[in-house]
Amino acid sequence: MSKSSIVEWVEKNRSSIINFLQGFLKVPSPNPPGDTRSASAYVEHFLKERKIDYKIVDPDPEKPNIVSSFAAPSPGRSLILNGHIDVFPVGDGKNWSHDPWGGELVDGRIYGRGACDMKAGTTASIWTYAYLYDIRRKLKGKLTLTVVSDEESGGRLGSGWLIDNLPEVVGDCCLNGEPSSPYTLRFGEKGPLWLKVTVNTLGGHGAYPHLSPNAIKIAARLIADLDALTEVPIPYPENLAQALIEGRDAAERALDAGGADMMKKVSVNIGTVSGGLKINMIPRECTFELDIRLPPGISKENIIPLIQSITSRYPEVKIEEIRYDAPNWSPPYGEMPQIIRANSRLLGIDPKPIISLGASDLKFWRAKGVPSYYYGPTNHGMGTIDEYVEVKELIHIIKVHLLSAYEYLQRDYFVKTLRSTMLNARAVQHTRGFIA
Repeated sequence: MSKSSIVEWVEKNRSSIINFLQGFLKVPSPNPPGDTRSASAYVEHFLKERKIDYKIVDPDPEKPNIVSSFAAPSPGRSLILNGHIDVFPVGDGKNWSHDPWGGELVDGRIYGRGACDMKAGTTASIWTYAYLYDIRRKLKGKLTLTVVSDEESGGRLGSGWLIDNLPEVVGDCCLNGEPSSPYTLRFGEKGPLWLKVTVNTLGGHGAYPHLSPNAIKIAARLIADLDALTEVPIPYPENLAQALIEGRDAAERALDAGGADMMKKVSVNIGTVSGGLKINMIPRECTFELDIRLPPGISKENIIPLIQSITSRYPEVKIEEIRYDAPNWSPPYGEMPQIIRANSRLLGIDPKPIISLGASDLKFWRAKGVPSYYYGPTNHGMGTIDEYVEVKELIHIIKVHLLSAYEYLQRDYFVKTLRSTMLNARAVQHTRGFIA
């Protein structure tokens, strides 16, 4: 089996791959509400057609997770392919130029909610798994496919549940197709800290502002003050700094201007604001939700005291933590990144290692010490209108995933490890003898 034959197989199946993604996008799976049963059934049908065994794991029956695994005849390592099927909500969809659930192919672009985030990447995982399943007797080790729900809500009922309850999905390495752009390889991500802030005052008639502070005005001042968090100096880990220097230009291309600097800064976003009952009433309450993203080098334990020092100026304020995932990363120059970059270079692109601004399910694998990376298409319309993926990028990503997974499952890992262990043991014995 040659790499050129793998590339030829993808090209031969180009139309089928495109049709699969279009059909995938036609099955709505917005989260919230998070019901992915129809999208799961779509993937299940694909696997059944190819006589690939799988199981459904559903701690929440409306949010099924698909797990399929096979062991090759020869010993080796365990690789996990991971992708999610839930997507951002659309709302009424009235401002879209194309049907958000239409999967339309127009001028080399496939439109639809989830096109880049991340049904294209999940398509790469599914097709990679299907091909390698057919040639499993030529591989080494084990391959597991995890097609999950609940990622857009934090992943606790999807990848997080699988990691905690199914040992076979932990593996030795995890590969994912979240949107990165073909020019960047994501080896880590910033950590989200979500807070709900509530301001309470006495309130009153709007004509009597001397009787009570205005909860909305206090919230507005506090929101402005909290922006100071973006200037907090970050002691960035030295082992990651070189990778970000190498990836700076690619980050600007993938994340747009300013994206490279944002990898190293705390970001503050006010996602929702609610307050007031009537125009001529002093509002008694105002709430807003705060999305803070922490880069490697800083944690919740570092930032909370700074937040408290700001909110202490406002006795009317109370804070509730909604969610926290620590910043996480894998070695930027580890084995899988080198494999991915080498295979992408064969196709004309050398992706650079960078940190993701958003969170992904890979945090669950990294928490177990499993090297985890994602390589996917460009973010076009993620979280907004007219989301799409370019066909050329879809095909490129599938080729790179397939080539890289194949190479990983071909390597004589245990032979190399045994040889290295023996050499190290001899070196230790020699040193001990010299000291003695």
